Amino acid sequence: MGNSYAGQLKSARFEEALHNSIEASLRCSSVVPRPIFSQLYLDPDQPPFLPEGNHENVKPKVEELDKELVHRYSQNGNLDFSTNQAVNEMEDEEEDEDLSDSSSPPIPYSQKPAPEGSCTTDGFCQAGKDLRLVSLCMEQIDIPAGFLLVGAKSPNLPEHILVCAVDKRFLPDDHGKNALLGFSGNCIGCGERGFRYFTEFSNHINLKLTTQPKKQKHLKYYLVRSSQGVLSKGPLICWKAASFAECRSRQSSAASLSAKPNPSVSPSTTPEGGSANGYKSGFTQTDSSVFSPAKPSSAAVNLSGTQDPARTKNVVKPLALSVQLVGKAFAAAPLSLRATDVANGNANGGRNNALSSTVSRPVPHSTSPSPGCAAGDQASMSSSGPPKKRHRGWSPGSPVPPPGLAVPVPAIRPSTRTEPLLSVPVPQSMLTGILQPQPIPAGETVIVPENLLNNSGVRPVILIGYGTLPYFYGNVGDIVVSPLLVNCYKIPQLENKDLDLLGLSSSQLLSVENMILLTIQYLVQLGPDQIPLREEFEQIMLKAMQEFTLRETSLQMSAQCISVSPGQLPWLARLIASVSRDLVHVVVTQNSLAEGISETLRSLNEMKHQQKLPDYVVAICTSKIRGNEFCVVVLGQYQSRALAESMLTTSEFLKEISYELITGKVSFLASHFKNTSLGDDLDKLLEKMLQQRGESVIIPFNGDVSECVSSQEAIAMVSTQEPDLDVDTFHIYQPQLTVARKLLSQVCAIADSGNQSLDLGHFSKVDFIVIVPRSEVLVQQTLQRIRQSGVLVDLGLEDNGTAYQRAEKYVVRLDNEIQTKFEVFMRRVKQNPYTLFVLVHDNAHVDLTSAISSSLSHGEPNHGLADRVINCREVLEAFNLLVLQVSSFPYALQTQQSRISSSNEVHWIQSDTVGDTASEDKLYFGLNEYSKSLQWGVTSPLLRCDETFEKMVNTLLERYPRLHSMVIRCYLLIQQYSQALMALTTMASLRDHSTPETLSIMDDLITSPGKDKNGCGHMLVIRVPSVQLAMLAKERLQEVRDKLGLQYRFEILLGNPASELTVAKHFVTRLKAWRGNEQDDWIPRTYQDLEGLPCIVILTGKDPLGETFPRSLKYCDLRLIDSSYLTRTALEQEVGLACCYVSKEAIRGPIVALDLSEKEQEKANGSENDSDELLIDLDRPQSNSSAVTGTSGSLADNGVSSSSAADKSQKQAPSLNFQTVAHSSVDEGTYSSFTARETLKQECDSLGSQMASSTTPKLSSLSSVSQTFQWPAQSAKDSKALRVALPRIVILSKAAYCLLSSQKNGNLPSSSSLLPHADVSWLSSLRPLLHKDMSSEEQSLYYRQWTTARQHHADFSNQAEASGTRTFHPRRLLLTGPPQVGKTGSYLQFLRILFRMLIRLLEVDVYDEEEINTNHTEHSEITQSSNDHWPDIEIFSKISFDLSVHDPKYRNISPVYTEQLSRVKQETSKETKSEEPKKRETVSMMLTKYAAYNTFHHCEQCHQYMDINPAAQVSDSTLHAFTFSSSMLGEEVQLHFIIPKSKENHFVFSKQGKHLESMRLPLVSDKNLNAVKSPIFTPSSGRHEHGLLNLYHAMEGISHLHLLVVKEYEMPLYRKYWPNHIMLVLPGMFNNAGVGAARFLIKELSYHNLELERNRLEELGVKRQCVWPFIVVMDDSCVLWNMHSLHEQSSQSLEPGGFSKNVSLKSVLQHIEATPKIVHYAILGVQKWNSKLNTRKAKAPFSRCHVRDFILLNIDLTQNVQYDLNRYFCEDVDFNLRTNSSGLLICRFNNFSVMKKHIQVGGQKDFVVKPKIMVSDSVAPIMPLQYVCAPDSEHTLLAAPSQFLLEKFLQHATYKLFPKAIHNFKNPVLAIDCYLNIGLEVAICYISSRPHSVNVNCEGVFFSGLLLYLCDSFVGADLLKRFRFLKGATLCVICQDRSSLRQTIVRLELEDEWQFRLRDEFQTANSSDDEPLYFLTGRHI
Repeated sequence: MGNSYAGQLKSARFEEALHNSIEASLRCSSVVPRPIFSQLYLDPDQPPFLPEGNHENVKPKVEELDKELVHRYSQNGNLDFSTNQAVNEMEDEEEDEDLSDSSSPPIPYSQKPAPEGSCTTDGFCQAGKDLRLVSLCMEQIDIPAGFLLVGAKSPNLPEHILVCAVDKRFLPDDHGKNALLGFSGNCIGCGERGFRYFTEFSNHINLKLTTQPKKQKHLKYYLVRSSQGVLSKGPLICWKAASFAECRSRQSSAASLSAKPNPSVSPSTTPEGGSANGYKSGFTQTDSSVFSPAKPSSAAVNLSGTQDPARTKNVVKPLALSVQLVGKAFAAAPLSLRATDVANGNANGGRNNALSSTVSRPVPHSTSPSPGCAAGDQASMSSSGPPKKRHRGWSPGSPVPPPGLAVPVPAIRPSTRTEPLLSVPVPQSMLTGILQPQPIPAGETVIVPENLLNNSGVRPVILIGYGTLPYFYGNVGDIVVSPLLVNCYKIPQLENKDLDLLGLSSSQLLSVENMILLTIQYLVQLGPDQIPLREEFEQIMLKAMQEFTLRETSLQMSAQCISVSPGQLPWLARLIASVSRDLVHVVVTQNSLAEGISETLRSLNEMKHQQKLPDYVVAICTSKIRGNEFCVVVLGQYQSRALAESMLTTSEFLKEISYELITGKVSFLASHFKNTSLGDDLDKLLEKMLQQRGESVIIPFNGDVSECVSSQEAIAMVSTQEPDLDVDTFHIYQPQLTVARKLLSQVCAIADSGNQSLDLGHFSKVDFIVIVPRSEVLVQQTLQRIRQSGVLVDLGLEDNGTAYQRAEKYVVRLDNEIQTKFEVFMRRVKQNPYTLFVLVHDNAHVDLTSAISSSLSHGEPNHGLADRVINCREVLEAFNLLVLQVSSFPYALQTQQSRISSSNEVHWIQSDTVGDTASEDKLYFGLNEYSKSLQWGVTSPLLRCDETFEKMVNTLLERYPRLHSMVIRCYLLIQQYSQALMALTTMASLRDHSTPETLSIMDDLITSPGKDKNGCGHMLVIRVPSVQLAMLAKERLQEVRDKLGLQYRFEILLGNPASELTVAKHFVTRLKAWRGNEQDDWIPRTYQDLEGLPCIVILTGKDPLGETFPRSLKYCDLRLIDSSYLTRTALEQEVGLACCYVSKEAIRGPIVALDLSEKEQEKANGSENDSDELLIDLDRPQSNSSAVTGTSGSLADNGVSSSSAADKSQKQAPSLNFQTVAHSSVDEGTYSSFTARETLKQECDSLGSQMASSTTPKLSSLSSVSQTFQWPAQSAKDSKALRVALPRIVILSKAAYCLLSSQKNGNLPSSSSLLPHADVSWLSSLRPLLHKDMSSEEQSLYYRQWTTARQHHADFSNQAEASGTRTFHPRRLLLTGPPQVGKTGSYLQFLRILFRMLIRLLEVDVYDEEEINTNHTEHSEITQSSNDHWPDIEIFSKISFDLSVHDPKYRNISPVYTEQLSRVKQETSKETKSEEPKKRETVSMMLTKYAAYNTFHHCEQCHQYMDINPAAQVSDSTLHAFTFSSSMLGEEVQLHFIIPKSKENHFVFSKQGKHLESMRLPLVSDKNLNAVKSPIFTPSSGRHEHGLLNLYHAMEGISHLHLLVVKEYEMPLYRKYWPNHIMLVLPGMFNNAGVGAARFLIKELSYHNLELERNRLEELGVKRQCVWPFIVVMDDSCVLWNMHSLHEQSSQSLEPGGFSKNVSLKSVLQHIEATPKIVHYAILGVQKWNSKLNTRKAKAPFSRCHVRDFILLNIDLTQNVQYDLNRYFCEDVDFNLRTNSSGLLICRFNNFSVMKKHIQVGGQKDFVVKPKIMVSDSVAPIMPLQYVCAPDSEHTLLAAPSQFLLEKFLQHATYKLFPKAIHNFKNPVLAIDCYLNIGLEVAICYISSRPHSVNVNCEGVFFSGLLLYLCDSFVGADLLKRFRFLKGATLCVICQDRSSLRQTIVRLELEDEWQFRLRDEFQTANSSDDEPLYFLTGRHI
């Protein structure tokens, strides 16, 4: 019995069946065995059932599968991986001997134990020799004559074949016959021969079988040598005659495989938890040569055109798929999956779990054999045959070719289909004798009845559920298997964080029973016109799981308690279905699903037409052994068709339609529509009407439809008056400005991100290219906007004259020519490294196919072009190229594999309510508004569904089940419009046969020109995606129109993206007449050019591509857009056609009741005007684009609203000129969205436009006059009436209407929950809901988390790296905004302001102020030669010091007394008293290569100087303390140095312990041209980002020592931004000190260091005086240095003057350091730049006067002159006066000047003086006179340093303290040893008390006051007695505390001459902890 085979007598099989039956009945306790005859005759092909304990032996036999796949592939031309999980052995040929009954357990087989000591390893024989084919494939194997090599399969090694030699007499011949009984074989491994029994042999080769060994079962394949000599698996051994055909077909296919490798194959990896196209890939890759990973392109197609007569067995064999996963990851799937799960099943690849311990449930799937049923459609293949209708059955006469692989998924989308296979007829004679009736197994097979589709009119769709789908035999072309919901039942394993997010405790909450009940419940609640949606059902499953989680937690029960027992299931299921009014039936079977499906199909086939079909039949199999399984059979006429059609991609169904049209399938339908609804012949009727009308035509306009004129008159008619058309000039509106700024700030953020990906400082120009999809109109539209905006001129790319023609090179469309144009562009990019190029990819969502997959599939020629351009290496690497992708539907760019960082997405500003835009007269009306408008409750809604039309469609769909529904819809639509035209003109009887919608549209279209004197009317857009159907529609409608005489009334246009618009000549003439000013050759190129033209546009093409329609568009007919559009992008972009800006009045409904008061309030405060609801009218032609732009060539007209000629008088739009925009500074309050750091505030103040709501006059009061058009229902006489722009009216199909109108519980319209795009798939069926309030930013993050790119998507290759990080392209941005919101204007504005910013980055605002007090200057008698480079110390020391301060910064301080000052008339200063502090004058200068920069500058040269390498952290610098004693402070001072490693060479450290000893100083005699000698100290505060501390370029890159002097609390910030700088950190006690302290400490430290260096170098033999004693002290705002030279004065140049050139700081310092006898000068400086310097008379080259900002300080000479460390103001004037009075030289080089940048932040800013203890928040500002108070008084104490309060008080208290001195420069105030600013009106006479000091001559001067400030012991009573005072002069003595105040008065004997009162003592208003200063005032007696 072990060797029985199929050729034996039936008696042998009978015996075996009997034997099995008896055995089963003995073993089986519960189930009664089935009768033996039914076992024998009804179950020959039972698959083996796997009992609980045996899983370890169940491994997929991959080779068989491969064979199977190849076989099926060759039969059907395509391949589909629908395998789900563990693949059980289900080769039906060999199963019949295996198990007789699915209910009886298998017969255990006890194997003889192996002999002692022998090898038992799988794959080796007992002698230990390797038998695996992998190991032996290259060996030469000797076999005896008459023997063949065959492959045996071991259950334990499913992926290997064992090689055996078998006598061929014991193997069957080609017909499966004539094999001898018994066995004879040899072991190839050890060479042992003569095995006579297969049992013995199987033991020897370690097959380890659990069932009786049989050669038929375990010897599987012949082994053959390939041409390379490699041994590989060959054809199957045909053990049974029945399977002969199959074996033959396999052999032939194997041959064809090797012969024709198919190019379309690529390794596939797929998303969603590891399933391929909705199923888990359950087979592992094998070593078979056919599908070896090394040769992934190995699936071939038998395209030979002849069919093998053998391939006719009428069985579609499924692969068994178990629910759990098995095996290894599927390494390289042999076909390039176009992994589409059509809204549902997911492609996914690779992760397979091990087989779990539950019973593995096979889930086979099957589908029909026609290329139309998705089995065949998997592969991306191409062939020349025409595509065939998808789900069509075979005509009864033709033989049925063998069905394809038993896989379902019409989900799979092929790019093209292979037809010839099926179109070649097979001669009938070949088939005789082969199609013998086979015994039909009752268990797992379903016979699809013949002519099912013809009989029932329905092609059932089987939705795969849970469990094993049966085999389908017979007429499988009439059913469709859909994986729509299959992933909903495969609940993925989620990570804990995702589970928490979803509110679940574990993802294994639902039992199969629960799933079944949920499915039924879902089907019951679906309406009769809805189809199941995967996304909807996933949410139901998720909610159920959340419920269970809640119950579990609340009841602490396990999930089992909630589950339904299998016994309850049938009646519960029927109970739920019972409420469905018979629309959902439940069929419960005991044995297998096949029974239920068979029963359903049978009853469907036999059903009478009048009987009512259920929409859904749920087949449940409650098998005790296999558990519950189920599937859904969809029988509803509408539902089954919609599901089947929704499985096709747009490209596929368009091919399907064109195929139906080409092959004449539609002829029945066409003939149906030849007649009108009344039954008349349409053509004859039209001819009759044409004859009746004769030559005359209906009047073109301004007359009723009944009026006729001759055609000559009609052509000659022109409009009588200028029409009031809304043809707008180009405006940029507020939201566009805001979004452009958001884009700009994002670009700045990229530049600031520190990853060196963009260096904005590098560029001085902007250039761009716009890439648009293949649409002629879109190209013209973009060109028009570029021309009108004037951007080419503004960017300096083209001249005014040439810009119009040259615009074309900036717009490129994605067609075959793009490659050459793009190469030209990339050459420009490479050749202009200093130009920043912007590549704008508009409508970036349109073609996302990857270049690789499109070339493999030989798909449409333009597929993958965008990928080739945007993602090519040159674009990714070009450092001067930004890529800006622009899209209204960006979802497909927001996947897990996105190349755009989410931070680089810029979203259109959201507007929540109308209130946001109270000041605007136009609001954006988009998808959400359309959905909301359904709640307005108005009689004529904006979104409509034509119910009558839908009913007609349904009737026709039943009549023509084989045609695609869009064909039927289109034919019906043409008929509807034709009949409506006839009904409205001649045949009123047809009115009742047109739908009311169609009739009213046509009525409006025809009558509106009649009511208008100019012939203006409406536009109707009919969307017909198929080009062939659209052409048909245009021809038919044109024919009807012309025959009815309406050809001059309205135009019919075909809107085909591939071609330009063609408008009839007389209509062009009319359009030109309306426009008035167009040239003769003008023709309309865009839809907007058709403004006002009454016309029908039949818009075709796969997608609408973002074309803008004119205001006169009134109707969008989308009745053809139905259930084929089940992705969010597809649906929304269709409705996007209707989106536009509308007048406020047009919006009604609940919105009106909103309270706007708060919003108005906010707007008044200048908060961000976040509104996208403004009119973006980019279609107004602007006369001569940049004529209006003024000098800067920038956009001039930023008008916020349009105004028409009619109402110019009432309403003039505020038009902001870009000049004002350019020079006003960004107000950050206004644009809170500005994220770029404050740099933009200064660097780009030119960009700021104060166009925010606060500066725009409120236009709400004017909104009633908003200038827009009315639908001309008001007759012509009202045309002056104000017209309102209304939203368009959209007529939808029922399917689309349901999706857009379902505002269930306020969620988003459910279109948003659909799969976002056909090229992406959901990552998991369990995911949170996309809810209504999600902003577009949140939606982006949602899609990035939950969607993944399919294999053919361009981003698919951008997989995460090993580290888990994605690679984002750093210079790529995404601009997203709703359709038609104004994105083009926004990115053009962005280009403009980007250019302005680059120019601003190259510009700097510097102070430009003339010197003050020039009239006070003493004229020196000593002459200097004007050509001296350096001062001559002999001459220079004789010049007297100019005491007057000339720095314009100090225009408001007290003048210093000089003899000249006393002669100045005092009145001059009276005017200045009332003056407010003036804004200081600045001027914008271009930066040069020698500028000092802040942190925002990045460039190649200085980035080392700026940044340490990113790998090294801040810790690379070391902190060193440095202590010295200061005589002034009277204590030790500890400063800290932070020294980066790279700068340590400037310091001396101790040998041990790295203790800092000193800072190296050079020698006076050093001459190094590549260095400056002086260390540069820059004190800086509050300017860590904005301080100009990058001196690399200013120093020309040479070595220099630069120290930043910072306060302790600011050190971390400075260290972060300037990691490579040496920091000198002041002690914490100086955190609140002024700039005097920093300068004091710099000087003290430097002197101490000079002494240390002198000591160190002295030991090395250097004289002390040779050490360089100078330091540079420089402000952090010095930006540029100039050198001024004089012209040679010649007779021609009458005006004196000179020229200046920009020089580097290095050259200035080196020049000054080279001064002869430099050590004799105390301070050297340069003058401050102003624009008049060169125009003035020649000045002496050197002056002895005040210097500041940038000085060389000799710390040796000035050792005893100190800065006043307490000072906040004027510390440098004070220091200069002290230095001069000490007799030291101060020299200013007048031939150099320094420019100081106007920096708005940081620096020496005032404290905000606040009370120390805040009583309430709102405190009135404290006036300076309140800064002092009487000691011990109750005065409010202030939180500010006492010295600051004193200095501020003195500036403002002049009138109180020194009344006699005001405006009295003859009698100045005497100040001893100090200079303090005591107000502009008072002169101060500075006198030094030091012996031998140099003082101003004050003989005979009577002083009006005396100021003694912290005077020291040098000031004595004798000194004071030298000076004379006016009677009534006032005194002010200031001391540290009260006691020293009293002592000073006594010591100086002041009471002798001055009179004091008790109440004249004051203190600064500090608390005693803050050490107030005390002062006493008195009067001279």
